[in-house]
Parts: sequence; C-alpha cells; structure tokens
Amino acid sequence: MKRLLILGSVFILLPSLVLAQAGLFLREDFIDLKNWRPLYFPNIDRHTRYAIVTEGSDSYLKAESHASASGLIFAKEFNVYKYPKMRWRWKVDNVYDRGDAHTKAGDDYPMRLYVLFKNDSGQAEPMDFFELGIAKMLYGEEPPHSSLNYVWASQETPEHIVTSPYTDRVRMILIEKGTKNLGRWLEEEVNIVEDYERAFNQKPPETAELAIMNDSDNTGESSVSSIDWIEISR
Repeated sequence: MKRLLILGSVFILLPSLVLAQAGLFLREDFIDLKNWRPLYFPNIDRHTRYAIVTEGSDSYLKAESHASASGLIFAKEFNVYKYPKMRWRWKVDNVYDRGDAHTKAGDDYPMRLYVLFKNDSGQAEPMDFFELGIAKMLYGEEPPHSSLNYVWASQETPEHIVTSPYTDRVRMILIEKGTKNLGRWLEEEVNIVEDYERAFNQKPPETAELAIMNDSDNTGESSVSSIDWIEISR
C-alpha cells in the first residue's frame, strides 16, 4: 500500500515537472474544468454557461452568454516576469450590435482573457477609494490592483489599447475586432509584461491570476465563443 501511494504521488507531480521542464506555467487543453473556479460579479444574477465540448480526440471550452456575465478563474497564481508569454487558440461565432469598448453600455465581449494583477508591495500606488469601490463592484471583495483584458471587440476601431469605461486600472487590449474572422479558429500570442508597460506606462506587479469570460449583461445580447487551449510560458 505504501509503495502504491508513493507511485501515486510521483504520478500526480509528473505533469508539474513536465511543465517546468518545458518552460511552461500552464498548458490548458480543456479536457475538464477541475483547475478553474467560477468568477461571479455582484448584482449580476444571470450567469454565462461554460461547458467542455469533445469532438473525436479533441476538446475545447464553449461559452454561451444570454444577457449574462460570469467567468472562470484559474486556480493558481503566477509570476509574470518568470512567465510573460501567453498564447491561445479561440473562436468567436458572433459579436454584439451594441458592443462598444468606449462606453459602459457597450462594455461586453464575446470572449476576454483577463490577467488580474495582485497589489504587490513596492509597486504602483494602490487604488483610491472611488476606484476601489468600482473595482469591488466589478470583481467582488478582493479586487485586483489592475488588469489587462485581451478581448475580441465588436467594433472595428483604430485603437489597440482602450481604457475601461469603468476604471482606469483596467486596459482592454483589442486583439481581434469586428466580424472579419468570425467562425474561424485563430491563434494569438502576447507578452504580458510588455503589454502592461505600454498600457500603463509602468512595470506591472509580479503576481497575477488568469481568468476568462464571455459577457453580454450590458448590451442584453447573446454570443457563443470557444477556447481550444491556453499556454503561459517563459
């Protein structure tokens, strides 16, 4: 029995060792959602539905929103200086007629990947009381220091980076825009640290969390989107 337990422990640790050797913090292929927990927002009762879809030997995450909002947050934090690169493969079936990155009424996205930064000591000044109140309204009792949202925007706009209409502690990085690539699987790659420095004109706090969301509570519309995999690496 003891030998079996030891073997079992080695088996459990093996994926972490493989990831470390490959220079990865995360390789999520969405076989299941055991490493993710729900991310709910105050005063939003209608939640987005997330499900694993299996097609042959492949699986992916499907997100469906109907005038709803909620997300999934990964169970572990990571150091953005040690693991600054993020890659993913996603697909969006439709965007929103009333979606607009510049307004609160249009602040919905068929898919967004959040990088939520912790309030590390020695970093940028913490939020003032007004911003903290807004952040608590958005994220709950323990809001992040700041965040980057990598999004699929509904409108074709000239900007690549837009400040959230709710708080200047959040920047929207418009990775894809409009209807041109709807229904197609696309691969994206970003550098989190470089994007933060461009967006905020300062270095980011080192500790962050990853979250994903499909939301349509402001526009009152519906959308379907999917993520095939996500990697965070050196």
